[in-house]
Amino acid sequence: MNTYFISVILGIVEGLTEFLPVSSTAHLRIAEAILHLDLHDAYWKMYTIVIQLGAILALCLLFMGRIVEFIRTFPTGESGDRNAFNHPLSLTMIAFFFTAAPSLVLTKLVSKNLESLTVMATALLVGGIVMWVVDAWTVRHERGVADVEQMSIWQAIFVGLCQTFSAVFPGTSRSMSTIAAGQICGLTRSTALEFSFLISIPTMIAATGYDLFKEVLHPKHIPGLEAAAPLIMNQERWIVLIIGFVVSFIVALGVVEWFLSWVRKHGLVLFAVYRIALAIFLFTAGKHFIGN
Repeated sequence: MNTYFISVILGIVEGLTEFLPVSSTAHLRIAEAILHLDLHDAYWKMYTIVIQLGAILALCLLFMGRIVEFIRTFPTGESGDRNAFNHPLSLTMIAFFFTAAPSLVLTKLVSKNLESLTVMATALLVGGIVMWVVDAWTVRHERGVADVEQMSIWQAIFVGLCQTFSAVFPGTSRSMSTIAAGQICGLTRSTALEFSFLISIPTMIAATGYDLFKEVLHPKHIPGLEAAAPLIMNQERWIVLIIGFVVSFIVALGVVEWFLSWVRKHGLVLFAVYRIALAIFLFTAGKHFIGN
């Protein structure tokens, strides 16, 4: 199959699934297997990381106004009752820290689980059930923190810790874990949704930066990091990379706005049902279609 066409497909998959609570990692893994791409090839590993940057750029653009407002009101906040420790910017970085630290410690477990079909299917199934139950419970108890300006440090820590599950168990979904965690600890659906997107910005930038560092620079001198095979680039590969980046950016740009609108009106049941259905497919027919 033409590599340019493959890049368009993967860019669409990344843009569609990165911010939906359905796991972009699982969908890219499935797409790459169906397209018969070598998952151990240095180029395709790097490609998968770079197209995530396109999705991140889309999110940053969509939330730019909100971020600028937070910067403008730091540290007292819009209502003047915040400080340098519980301002939304501070809470975002606190949540990020409590994701990054455990994730770094569990790096070897992450790499071990990354390509396991069973792990992804299980995470999709369990995550779908959890998301469905939590969202249904929240609808009946839609009381709590209705604005990120009123969140506590402990809520930020809890959401950050729960986000670690998405790093350790591919298929969990970063957005699923953070939205569900936010609802569990007392945030309304809308607040949990907004905070999920806010903490995804530093989390994804750090994660993709770390992965690029490993795959492109091959740091042999750092313990625990295995150097990949040398990465060879040519004109075609650069074009394929740019196509994936641009497609991911454009698709994510539309998906995030649609997702925000949909969830605020209809909740997360649709995505929970989809996760469960996909998990059942992977358990029953996954090995036949995409291997182990």
